[in-house]
Amino acid sequence: MLDIDTDRRTFLVMGLALTCGASASATCGTPASARGSTPARGDRIFTPEEFGAKGDGIADDSMAMADLSDAVSRYGGGTVVFRRTTYLVGQQGLQISRKYMFPAHQLLLFKNCTRPLSLLGNGARLLCKTGLRYGVFDERGARADHPMPYLGDGLATPYQAMIQIEGCSGSVAVSDFALIGPGDAVVLGGKFGDVGWQIPAYGLQLINNRGGETIERMRLIGHPLDGMGIDGAVDPLPNSTRTITDVVSDSNGRQGCSLVGGTGYRFSRCSFTRTGRGKVRSAPGAGFDIEAEGGKGIRDIGFDQCRFADNLGCGMVADSGDSADVRFTGCTFVGTTSWSAWPSKPLFRFKDCNFVGGLVRAYGDPDATRATQFVNCTFTDDPAGVTKGKTTNAGVSTAANIDRPIADLSSSQNILFDRCRFRAVRGTLPWSTAAIYRNCTMVQGMQATGHPRGQFIGVNTIRGKVDLSGSKISGTLTVNGQRVT
Repeated sequence: MLDIDTDRRTFLVMGLALTCGASASATCGTPASARGSTPARGDRIFTPEEFGAKGDGIADDSMAMADLSDAVSRYGGGTVVFRRTTYLVGQQGLQISRKYMFPAHQLLLFKNCTRPLSLLGNGARLLCKTGLRYGVFDERGARADHPMPYLGDGLATPYQAMIQIEGCSGSVAVSDFALIGPGDAVVLGGKFGDVGWQIPAYGLQLINNRGGETIERMRLIGHPLDGMGIDGAVDPLPNSTRTITDVVSDSNGRQGCSLVGGTGYRFSRCSFTRTGRGKVRSAPGAGFDIEAEGGKGIRDIGFDQCRFADNLGCGMVADSGDSADVRFTGCTFVGTTSWSAWPSKPLFRFKDCNFVGGLVRAYGDPDATRATQFVNCTFTDDPAGVTKGKTTNAGVSTAANIDRPIADLSSSQNILFDRCRFRAVRGTLPWSTAAIYRNCTMVQGMQATGHPRGQFIGVNTIRGKVDLSGSKISGTLTVNGQRVT
């Protein structure tokens, strides 16, 4: 059996170590090799079938996946070609009086590859079996609840990760998979860690890969922990690139994606939605969590045309660890039961983004170059167009949200809004005392008082009941048709 550690978040808080877990799924079709797909630089081609996989959605293919990935790791890389079919996976053992009472069998674990590694999914689904355990159990297999935090024995997980790639210096490419976890079909045990269920069960996990990483066209659905976990290398190879494109991470237990270390990652056209909406709900419950851990840093991260929506927690949260220099362009953040975004780290930049639901904890700094900046962004609390849930500012129902600000900035200094538009329908305009508003328009539809105080530069227009006491005005500020000086 694979020796399974507990989650890194628990390691940081309670002194344990991180590992990961995940699951997947597929439909039938033609392998990539028959359609002219290119192997990784002409290296050896592997298939799950040569290691005994049936791919019929009925037989358990867990052992075949483990044997396949072990062979690829021994070879040092290569191209793995999957069929467009369903591979059923997820196998648990039994170890009485051990840390893991029900340990998971290894699935696809690729380690220390020095050659290029390419996983061609071709639409394959890795589908987790139903009825597997996740959580803490006693020796009879019954759920065991303990006072929290709990760091003892009796753990169970259906898998560490459906696909885990670790310590590779050769380039890594993964494309066209659906990794489908157990979702609500999991047998849920007691909680573990500080809060919730901090036990590895990821869809895809990337750990300390020095070579380039290319992830494309993935669906990561229903995993008990995170859809994707990224723990980037501290010493990436020169000129290596890290791109994650067209990834859908939906209905996972703790996070759509956890980024705990790394530099240079680029996310394009990805979505991180509905975290914590099922049976397993663990904090933070975010769409995307940017949280440097283990002494690592996070730098130079970019998001383009990504969506963070309808999560139990924040759409995107960055609140701890050595994280900075993250850029969002053309992205959408929708908060339905919590904040749309929580960017509480330096050098976060938002351009051409849309925020539906309240923003909180933007990073302020006496040095304006380090404070959060929003350029040509739109902010609203109008739930029109939101298909699931009600848009709220702070976890309260829309009906009760009659006096909360669309952005709660408190006294944070030098947060910049440049050419931004604010439309408060149910709540109020931003609460701030030291923000910078440059060439902005603001509309508030209700009679409660908004407090968008700070510096007004250029041409700004406000319509609605506001208190601007203590503000500094440069240029032209018009409030309800009257010029204010």
